[in-house]
Amino acid sequence: MRIYLVLLGPPGAGKGTQAQILAEKFNLVHVSSGDLFRENLKNKTVLGQKAQAYVDRGELVPDDITIGMVKDRLMKSDCDNGAILDGFPRTPAQAEALAKLLSEMDGKVVSVPFISVPVETLIERLSGRWTCQAQGHIYHEKNNPPRVAGICDLDGSALYQREDDKRETVMHRIQVYQDQTAPLIEYYRKQNLLTEIDGTIGIENVTDRMITAIQEAL
Repeated sequence: MRIYLVLLGPPGAGKGTQAQILAEKFNLVHVSSGDLFRENLKNKTVLGQKAQAYVDRGELVPDDITIGMVKDRLMKSDCDNGAILDGFPRTPAQAEALAKLLSEMDGKVVSVPFISVPVETLIERLSGRWTCQAQGHIYHEKNNPPRVAGICDLDGSALYQREDDKRETVMHRIQVYQDQTAPLIEYYRKQNLLTEIDGTIGIENVTDRMITAIQEAL
């Protein structure tokens, strides 16, 4: 049976880092919904063109288009062992559709690691990021500050803060995530698939707890 993991956590929780580690550990493919959308839109696939029409109108892309993209990706040969889903599903309705899709592929969601981080910590992590104008090197005013404030160590260009990293934008992103994902967290909790993990205990400790939870579920 193919193995599928759904990785949950707010912006700044470290999902991307953990997904890479888990993908290597369990020989799974990391499938990011954001990457899927960008790839389909860029390559002007049939689904990408359908999605583009909604994006251009400023409307939400319907679930069936999103699920179609996910299905196409999971059908590729590199996903024969299964996948780690990141950014999808976002709602209980999408989770139901995913369960139906996976059952048709002789697979199922076996574990849902949820990285939980206090809001203030998330804001600090995300709003402290600064990027160099020349080559996009990333710094953090607390965790990885440049030697000279406002200047990139590597190329000497000025640092700036992306709109996505400004405090007001960060707070909005977190609020949207919480409003949207709270029902999904409860959905998976009721199915006894959810494992909540403290995302403030360090990358290696988070990884260890995730691996333990997944191994126990297999």
